[in-house]
Amino acid sequence: QVQLVESGGGLVQAGGSQRLSCAASGLTFSKYVMGWFRQAPGKEREFVAGINGGGGTHYADSVKGRFTISRDNSKNTVYLQMNSLKPEDTAVYYCAAEFVGGSYYASVHLVAAQYDYWGQGTQVTVSS
Repeated sequence: QVQLVESGGGLVQAGGSQRLSCAASGLTFSKYVMGWFRQAPGKEREFVAGINGGGGTHYADSVKGRFTISRDNSKNTVYLQMNSLKPEDTAVYYCAAEFVGGSYYASVHLVAAQYDYWGQGTQVTVSS
């Protein structure tokens, strides 16, 4: 079965950096758009960043210029490098996968309902 396993969360000071990883198994990784979402307490899950099989990316305005998403198709892994972290970045971060078949340059969707598989999430806490 498909599994997405996030790692790399934890406590970091404001202004610091952190890198999240999401290891995928049970799927043909290159045929999926991969996304990162986050959910803070009392708030809805929101899109953070996404990347298609061809390396095309899309970011939420709130993280543009600070976060970088990348993927290694040989390792079935997607990464989220987070720099200049702010307390408002505190949330549970989720990895998600959307099947797009052979469309390596498929659009990155911002809506959580478009994604087929989800990881269990990893907590990121940014202290001020």
